[in-house]
Amino acid sequence: MCGINGIIAKTNRNKDDIATTLNTMNNLIIHRGPDEDGLFCEENDQFTVGMAMRRLSIIDLSSGKQPIFSDDKQIVIVFNGEIYNYKVLKSKLESEGVTFKTSSDTEVILKAYEKYGVESFQWLDGMYGFSIYDKNINKLFIARDFFGEKPLYYTHTDKEFIWASELKSIINMIDFTPNISKKGLNLYFRLTYIPAPHTIYENIFKLEANHFIEYDLSSHNTTIHKINAEPKPKATNISFEDAKAKTKDLVYKSVDTRSIADVGLGTFLSGGVDSSIISLCLAQSTDNKIDTFSIGFKKASYDETDKSRVVAKQLKSNHHEFIIDENDLKNNIHEILINFDEPFSDTAALPTHLLSEKTKEHVTVALTGDGGDEVFGGYNKYYIGKMNKKYTSVVPKNLHKSIASLSNKYLINKDDTRGRKFQINKLLNAIDYEGDFYWDIISLANTSNQLAGIMAPEYYDPNIFQEYKDVLGKQKIETLTDFRLVDKILSLEGGMLAKVDRTSMMTSLECRAPFLNRELWEFANTLPESYLMKGWNKKHILKEAFRNQFPDNFLEKGKSGFGSPTGDWLRQGLRKELESYIEPSLLKSQGLFNTDVITKLVTDHLESKKDSTFRVWSYYCFQKWYKFNFLKQA
Repeated sequence: MCGINGIIAKTNRNKDDIATTLNTMNNLIIHRGPDEDGLFCEENDQFTVGMAMRRLSIIDLSSGKQPIFSDDKQIVIVFNGEIYNYKVLKSKLESEGVTFKTSSDTEVILKAYEKYGVESFQWLDGMYGFSIYDKNINKLFIARDFFGEKPLYYTHTDKEFIWASELKSIINMIDFTPNISKKGLNLYFRLTYIPAPHTIYENIFKLEANHFIEYDLSSHNTTIHKINAEPKPKATNISFEDAKAKTKDLVYKSVDTRSIADVGLGTFLSGGVDSSIISLCLAQSTDNKIDTFSIGFKKASYDETDKSRVVAKQLKSNHHEFIIDENDLKNNIHEILINFDEPFSDTAALPTHLLSEKTKEHVTVALTGDGGDEVFGGYNKYYIGKMNKKYTSVVPKNLHKSIASLSNKYLINKDDTRGRKFQINKLLNAIDYEGDFYWDIISLANTSNQLAGIMAPEYYDPNIFQEYKDVLGKQKIETLTDFRLVDKILSLEGGMLAKVDRTSMMTSLECRAPFLNRELWEFANTLPESYLMKGWNKKHILKEAFRNQFPDNFLEKGKSGFGSPTGDWLRQGLRKELESYIEPSLLKSQGLFNTDVITKLVTDHLESKKDSTFRVWSYYCFQKWYKFNFLKQA
């Protein structure tokens, strides 16, 4: 696990200058790879190329130093991530006469490319970002993994093309502060995160998952290509029993491939379905006790450690349980939020960072249950999607308007409980008779109507999801399969995976997600939707595949999720800071918001007239980012 950086100067530039810049970029992401660094620079009359990396040693601790070169020194690679099938690929290449100098997965990527070119990228099963400079054809290739587990940013300036694993390495190297992206701003204030290809800045982009950039050093033109074709989901006639058996086999196989490490490895164990199954599979793959890690809260309404203890006891694991209070979470709010480099307001980022920090004291790699909900249909929002279709077929549109109006008047939360009233109100406000309801369901910060209210008219964009609809090839998102596809390209890449990557790598812990396996994803896409969600039973086939290995009814127990009491914090310890973010002078200088609406939203929350935790927390996180990056204040 590492981080990478790179620069192409479009005219000749002294390679020592490039090397100095790359070393600075590397130092900014030292948390991603504290074990060692590496650097390559080469200049000629037309351009200068430099690539660098930081390494967290996981595999081949002794000989995996990067950059790695081809035998003739004409091809060079820097790599961030893990290739889980690298031993299989290496054996294949060795059978074809290819020789290796190291035991690293990085060299396997290089040798596969050397023999087969960019076609070899589609064979990689892993999480990665890498760049390959091929002098033979005067091109450079930059690739990102299938799900987008590892980040990759890039930008063009007049003089340079720059890429990096974290946004900070780019922002701190360009000699100006870019303007705020209208698209990125609207995406953030809908979703609480910004999915690829956008960032909060104009003309700085994220490489989309499952894509690579081809950079022609002769013309300085870039082309972006998809790595793996993604077949359209189509249900087959497989029987439920056969599908259940294959599901079980694929999950075991994925855990096995993602457990390869030359350092300590354990699992995050929340006690939910996904992390429990991953921990079970790992425990059954070894004769030794595995290490499991969970975090609990002193506040009973947030604590779910009883579930993780049940699983840990069954697995006989070395279980590490960290009980914290609200103050433990608040201690590093600033550092955690600023480390994302752009606005990010998933409240689970804070406990995820704390769990990673505690886990890193014992192991260097942790397996997680991330991706299980997207692959197997496990989110409550998928219920809401099904209910929208039933509701709109029964309730006339005019009647719904009256019901929604009453809901907004009487089902008002005054504290951050997120209980039944909150859920009903969210459902009723997401109902859409035109088939576009799912975009409001995933809008955890603001619905379309809410965003139109808080944004200044010149900054509001009502069509921010159109490009994603075009990618999906569907204007209406109505089925469980549709919901899962939307989540793959937006919520996973931009939200879940960004959260886990930044918070874990901030502590130099590597997290791996066995459910995020392309073979498993594509298999799930061939299953009838009733296999994934039977009635109201979520992740039906996954639960059935492992049911006999857990106590009765254990897999049916509900789970609250991994949040923080941010609504209360905003009214208490963070109140003064939040109030400073609605100062008229600040809002006027920004020109981004409808001053009256945003001020009332924040004030009503502070005075407990109406709880708006998600909306106000997203505003707080944005202004904290803005203050740090534009006003240069901590």
